[in-house]
Amino acid sequence: MTGGLVLILALLAIVVAPWVAPTYYLLLMLPFMAYAVVLLGLNLLFGYTGLVSFGHALFIGIGAYTGAFLAAHLTVRSMEVFLVAAAIAGALVAAPVAALCVRYVKIYFGMLTLAFGMVFYTFVLKFYRLTGGDEGLPFPRPALLGFPLDAMPKTDYLVGPYYYYSLAVLAVATLGMWRVVRSPFGLCLKTIRDNPAKAETLGIGVTRYRWYAFMISAVYASVGGALLGPPTGNVDPTLAYWTHSGNLVFMTLLGGFSSFFGPVLGAFVFIYLQNWVMSVVPYWRLIFGAILAVIVIFAPGGLMGLFARARPAEVARG
Repeated sequence: MTGGLVLILALLAIVVAPWVAPTYYLLLMLPFMAYAVVLLGLNLLFGYTGLVSFGHALFIGIGAYTGAFLAAHLTVRSMEVFLVAAAIAGALVAAPVAALCVRYVKIYFGMLTLAFGMVFYTFVLKFYRLTGGDEGLPFPRPALLGFPLDAMPKTDYLVGPYYYYSLAVLAVATLGMWRVVRSPFGLCLKTIRDNPAKAETLGIGVTRYRWYAFMISAVYASVGGALLGPPTGNVDPTLAYWTHSGNLVFMTLLGGFSSFFGPVLGAFVFIYLQNWVMSVVPYWRLIFGAILAVIVIFAPGGLMGLFARARPAEVARG
């Protein structure tokens, strides 16, 4: 089965899911689609540029708090405004952060991003009057494409209009990122990842291109953060905590950062596997961690790497 056919079948399954799947599993699709947007951006930085960020939850928090602040303090209700404002806020914060971080590589880059992430976490935790502190901020139900939909029950709203709205945002984000990685810009990022010194000799501004990749990644993370707010109805500082950044990196590794759709698959497996383990055993963190460790050990290329290895074997047998 070709990769294109698998992608088409997966898209059809997501589209028809609201008519056939239980409501509970449909609600789990909402964070999956939000994290898929985030991970598409993170993998541009990780898989295509070779920079591992341990503080990317910073931009998820910025996106989520931007939407909640507009809703709570300025009584804005448009989801389109939330997404655009989140993207702008993420870019504004990322510009100086990226300018400093991209001058370093490997563990130094990761530690710097982690430090900036914890600074933002402390900010939203301590500035109670602005951010709500540890209680967070409410995120009221937003209007979609100008339609308020206030009369609709919340569950029907989430598994209906908001579900397809999130899917549309994910589709646009996927197409945009596909265009980026297939462009000359994406090829330059791969060259920088594989051999920065050679990229410099070819006339590629390594620091400048890394800055561009960081900015795009931050915008994607901020948009994904804004999508996370409406399903829960509240945003809190845990969105920006360092363990949240660790989950993002783990989702990317789980799916496979060498593949375009690997992180998306990693987000899906991570969310549904965590939910299943939580419902089965009381000490779910121990079991969940062990399962994920086994997957990573026996599939160092991620789940997409397993499929890539299975495909040549099928061709050889054929």
